Amino acid sequence: MNKEILVIDDNPDIRFLICNILKEKNYIVRSAANYDQAEKEIKKKLPDLAIIDIKLDKSDKDGIDLLKLIMSIEKKTPIIMISGHASVQIAVEAIRLGAYEFIEKPFSTQKIINYVNRALESASLKKEKEIIENKLFHSFELIGSSSSITKTRKTIDKLSNSDSRVLIFGPTGSGKELVARKIHKYSNRSSEPFIVLNAALLREKTYERELFGEEFEDGNVSFGALERANKGTLMIDEVSEIPLETQVNVLRVLIDQKFKRINGKKEINVNIRIISSTSKNLLELVNLGKFREDLFHRLNVMPIELNSLKERTEDIPLLIDYFKKKISELNGVNEANIDTKNNELFTYDWPGNVRELRNLVERITILSINEKEEDVNKLMSELLSKSSMKEKKLSINDTLSIPLKEAREHFEKEYLMSQLRKNHGNISKTADFIGMERSALHRKLRSLGIKGIN
Repeated sequence: MNKEILVIDDNPDIRFLICNILKEKNYIVRSAANYDQAEKEIKKKLPDLAIIDIKLDKSDKDGIDLLKLIMSIEKKTPIIMISGHASVQIAVEAIRLGAYEFIEKPFSTQKIINYVNRALESASLKKEKEIIENKLFHSFELIGSSSSITKTRKTIDKLSNSDSRVLIFGPTGSGKELVARKIHKYSNRSSEPFIVLNAALLREKTYERELFGEEFEDGNVSFGALERANKGTLMIDEVSEIPLETQVNVLRVLIDQKFKRINGKKEINVNIRIISSTSKNLLELVNLGKFREDLFHRLNVMPIELNSLKERTEDIPLLIDYFKKKISELNGVNEANIDTKNNELFTYDWPGNVRELRNLVERITILSINEKEEDVNKLMSELLSKSSMKEKKLSINDTLSIPLKEAREHFEKEYLMSQLRKNHGNISKTADFIGMERSALHRKLRSLGIKGIN
């Protein structure tokens, strides 16, 4: 379907010129000569893209007001602002308010076409990204009946009417981003942006720019995560990776709710909820001087701890059934016949946690199309065995470098934890299977520092 573009300019010659250029490229074009006409066109039907002249014939309302109007209706609508006599300050303000681009008059035919194509392509990519994110996060739920997941769901419910900062602890793949998105979804900021900044993926010299943005000599502006998340939620993933010198500036934003872009002179006020996550022990990093204690306490207002999958194996059957259904829907294929009582599922260590389980279910779903149930379970055993062998090789290499006593304790600990997971944490069943008295097993678990399997 051809895209519809609204052209707003009080100069009839320029309006006619732009409309003809766009029509030749098979765009559907509407036009308006002033603010009142434009307002009627916008409220009649929002265009796929708008081209707006900043200076219009009505002195109290101009193109900036139309930009604000469209942004209030739909922030994702790309808008190109044009002007022959606007200052750099006005151009910067237009971009800050949400305009895709600012073009000075006079402009060439090719230039206007290039900007229109780029703006529409950018909007399309953002829409596709949002659809994917909705499928990955908004449709997926926190599945499980274990005490840890039940507690997490209750905490999310309590946070729905709060703007408290949240710090999510948990190993890689345990669902930290999913929890953050759920907190945002159920908050009063749900209609505002949810921005993710993964601190582990940034280069050392880019943290400041990615967070605070940057102003350039030519008047262009690069908006940082703080500004893009304004009024919404900013998730700082792997917050432990932010350098100490940048942590000072993050702390200042949390205190003042304002900051300056790199090379900027004007302070920018923001209203943001910060959700942080980490797979490391932040308190340990604080004690080592690698993370600021004052920043830790500012972020850790509401802590949420996510257990590894091997610590909540009773959730595995529920997760498999859930992922089977979702992956079937997303890929348009039949659900895989996975035996959720297979002992290998409960004895495997799941180093990648829930993410690894989901990937396993997806692989089995795709690879087992038109296969018999016994073949599906054989495939699952093969995939788990390959992963398990890699872990065992690593474990053996680790034990070769330690004394016999430590190696024996290491084996006993791994063996007992494996048996506990197999029996879903039931001490009596585990004791019967391994041939120990229940009280003796309790003493052994204490001596090895095993607190129990949830």
